[in-house]
Amino acid sequence: MKQIGYESSYRLTIFQMNNRYVSPGLLLRWLLSSVFFMGITSSVFSQKTTTNLKEETQIQTFLKVTEKIRCICLPSLPIQSCSFNMCAASSYLKSFIENRIKEGMGEGEIISKMENGFGTSVLQDPIVLMFQENGNQGMVDSIVYGFGPKILAKPDDTWINATLLGLGVIGLFGIYRYGTKKSREKSVLSQVNSKSTSTSTTEAIKDKIRKFEES
Repeated sequence: MKQIGYESSYRLTIFQMNNRYVSPGLLLRWLLSSVFFMGITSSVFSQKTTTNLKEETQIQTFLKVTEKIRCICLPSLPIQSCSFNMCAASSYLKSFIENRIKEGMGEGEIISKMENGFGTSVLQDPIVLMFQENGNQGMVDSIVYGFGPKILAKPDDTWINATLLGLGVIGLFGIYRYGTKKSREKSVLSQVNSKSTSTSTTEAIKDKIRKFEES
């Protein structure tokens, strides 16, 4: 089967949609609905994590800390959004953070020590002992000596998402304009062809009359 280049295929698809399959307006509504659905899906996957903490102040500290620490397995997500099924190590690390909050550590101190290390004083923590028993010395060392700056979650990217959404809407509007332009061009071409045919017919009739009068 002959392959069609991306640009040619794209134009052919839009042209076919305008002529046979869907109107430009329907295409735009469908694409906007897709963007809206992706936004809803994204918000569902970014739900808050659960915690065993009971006091409201401790819970708020936990939420603030886990927003600013990366997931171990999926660095693009904050650890707050990492479930046990997604990343067991992050789930245990959240329990370790809960233990630090119960000891009275604040948000800033925990975040700083996640980066720079909690020291050997946490070697008897149940989570650290569990990592040791499972042979995960890498996690133990990271907790004791620090994960480094890479453990810090990136700043809030709401404005980036808003910018991407805006660019997406502009792109959809461009597709819509392209589709309506093609429709108008086809309409104008059809009218021109119709007028051309009509003119040709009129000229032919005049020519026949002229020949008849000359005969």
